[in-house]
Amino acid sequence: MMKEATSIQQLEQDIRKIQERNTKVEADKAWETSTERKILIVVFSYAIMVGVMYALGIENPFISAIIPACGYFISTLTLWFLKHRYVKQYLDERGK
Repeated sequence: MMKEATSIQQLEQDIRKIQERNTKVEADKAWETSTERKILIVVFSYAIMVGVMYALGIENPFISAIIPACGYFISTLTLWFLKHRYVKQYLDERGK
């Protein structure tokens, strides 16, 4: 009887650990898909590109740097479709 109680306690502890891990994974996923993250990456990309273009002597680095920053932003708008397709295909293959 004591062994069963210990076993149940261990299972409960394992479930709590899994739930804590799932909460962390969900938070990480929320950050990865957040608008704040995308905006920060656009801003940092723009700033870095301005610096690189300025160092290379490119004319109008503040204007030219808009292109790669916008490219990243556009990719965040369109890649969700490709991700959805990939995930669906991946799950279909695993289900076989």
